[in-house]
Amino acid sequence: RSTVDYAFSFKPLTVEPFKETKAFKKSNYYKLLSDFNFNFLPTNISFSSTILRQFNKQRFRLVDVEGVGLGDLYRRNYFFNYQYGFNYNITKSLRVNYTAASNNIVRNYLDENNLPIDGLDIWDDYWNTGTANQHNQQFVVNYDLPINKLPIFSFVKSTYTYTGDYNWQRSSDAFSSIEAEDGTTYQLGNTVQNASSHKLNTILNMDMFYKYVGLTKAKSNKGKNAPKNKQVAPKPGQKVTSAGNNNISNERNLFMSGLIGVITSVKNIQVNYTENKGTVLPGYLPGLGFFGSSKPSLGFIFGSQADVRYEAARNGWLTSFPEFNQNFTQVENKKLNLTAQLEVFPDLKIDLSADRSYTYNFSEQYDVTNGNYNSRSPYDFGNFNISTILIKTSFSQSDVNFSQAFQDLRDNRLVVANRLAESYYGSATFPRDAEGYPVGYGKNSQQVLLPSFIAAYSGQDASKVATGVFRNTPLPNWNIKYTGLMRYSWFKDNFKTFSIQHGYRASYNVNAFRSNLNDAPVDANGNFYANKIVSNVNLTEQFNPLVKVDMTLKNSFKFLAEIKKGRTLNMSFDNNLLTEVSDNEYIIGLGYRIKDVTINSALADNTAGVIKSDINIKADFSLRKSNTIVRYLDYDNNQLGGGQDLWSVRLTADYSFSKNLTARFFYDHQFSQAVISTSFPTTNIRSGFTLQYNFGN
Repeated sequence: RSTVDYAFSFKPLTVEPFKETKAFKKSNYYKLLSDFNFNFLPTNISFSSTILRQFNKQRFRLVDVEGVGLGDLYRRNYFFNYQYGFNYNITKSLRVNYTAASNNIVRNYLDENNLPIDGLDIWDDYWNTGTANQHNQQFVVNYDLPINKLPIFSFVKSTYTYTGDYNWQRSSDAFSSIEAEDGTTYQLGNTVQNASSHKLNTILNMDMFYKYVGLTKAKSNKGKNAPKNKQVAPKPGQKVTSAGNNNISNERNLFMSGLIGVITSVKNIQVNYTENKGTVLPGYLPGLGFFGSSKPSLGFIFGSQADVRYEAARNGWLTSFPEFNQNFTQVENKKLNLTAQLEVFPDLKIDLSADRSYTYNFSEQYDVTNGNYNSRSPYDFGNFNISTILIKTSFSQSDVNFSQAFQDLRDNRLVVANRLAESYYGSATFPRDAEGYPVGYGKNSQQVLLPSFIAAYSGQDASKVATGVFRNTPLPNWNIKYTGLMRYSWFKDNFKTFSIQHGYRASYNVNAFRSNLNDAPVDANGNFYANKIVSNVNLTEQFNPLVKVDMTLKNSFKFLAEIKKGRTLNMSFDNNLLTEVSDNEYIIGLGYRIKDVTINSALADNTAGVIKSDINIKADFSLRKSNTIVRYLDYDNNQLGGGQDLWSVRLTADYSFSKNLTARFFYDHQFSQAVISTSFPTTNIRSGFTLQYNFGN
């Protein structure tokens, strides 16, 4: 094995042509030009190569058997691997990185008939680079967008990253070619694939923006410049300002400060967007050069997702084997995440978040005839998720007997069906079935049920709800925490900490969608087929917590009270069933710290043999009530499908014998009772002591 490494770093040759231009120093708006710079040389280049040759010869000696000889057994693994790349800081904010790695297999010990040549060892034809087996390369661009160099956008910090990957994989020798029944030999080709990633991270510092536009709190007259209470007789001709006018001015300033505080409550906004795409093209015939290839296109090897199938077929780069069965594949993933921090007034903090994700996969088989690419069995599938708000129906009646939202779902169907029919038929007059629904958009059509379901449980108007499968705009969820009660003297006198918290999160999920492969325009029920077939969709909602009060008293007593509420709604389009899972949990937590408990023990880490530490006692009591209701769209027969009432008591007490050794007592008692008669109650009790020792400092 031998390795050669080479790396060279260049001395930067940076040019800033407008840095000393006096005209550009007169205004900050010229900063974008005055900071313009360019580097003529790359930062560094590197190349490394590894020659790996493993040779093994095994000879068998048969002592007891004469006349039977076994030939020598040879095993050779010869590789020539190399990597190269460069880093180039084109400007101070634009950076490029390129790396490539190739793995070559050397078979110089085989003759033209692919038979081994005896007598060769590892030194023969040592510098043979061999034949490419695999090639990988990656191209990365990082760009700090200079938008913040403009004063009006100084509060914006944005970074863009592009990553382009390319891979060429040689086919195995066993499956590199195939002979058809007519005696024609076809090359099955290699596999090329690429990927591209776009990432945009943007942070908006809103405090900087408010200062720029002048939204700052008005200053009170109180202070060193405020008039003193000392009565001074006015001089002749001096204007007299009454104390009442000062009070009015202070009140006006106080009001304006409060108003500005509300307007400027948004402190930070962060936007993260990621888009990943990839393509896999099997049956690709061309090989590689020493430094890769520019085929099937220069854009493809740098991550472009432009379609290269048809051009590759016209150039004869794809296998022409008519029964080729490897799939051409494209994947796509998009994620958007938005977060914001609000502080409406001191000690009230609100965190907002919204997100959207979309995943799409496409695959097909193909054949090439006379240079023409022919698509065979195209198929796509994916999933979708977006944050939403369902709070309008969160507290409406919903039990095994009746649900207002479910009744709205039933009623919404005719409204949505009429909207879809008007769009399809082009008028308000169209044929209807026996139940009064438009022909092609019956009451159990997926295209009718999905928007009806979303409208009913989000509290939207069915005549205005979007009728597509996907949603474009994510709605914000939130988490609120208030600690301002500690500003009042009574709370200061009695509590160390006191906080109130509330959180909400909801989402709309399409678990799986797939392409419609049916040729017929309508299904067995006479409904038009949708372009995307959806088996089921989910709406999930969590108040985590609905409300939470956490306090610590001056006497070290801790108290926590918390209520959690959640529900999951699963609408199945295969059997027209709605499964509703509700979950409510009530928690009370108690805690107390007994300070400076002294124990005489040999475990003490001091010479006196005395341990002095706190006993920390915690107790949690909770009741969790959950149930599952199955609702039928076509008839009134709601059923309680499952659920339980779970009572739980948890008690812990710990004592530290030293900074490394801690003893803990625990008691965990759980009792559950099912809400349906087919299950029986269960009780679980766990109790004991644990010793925990941390090694090291």
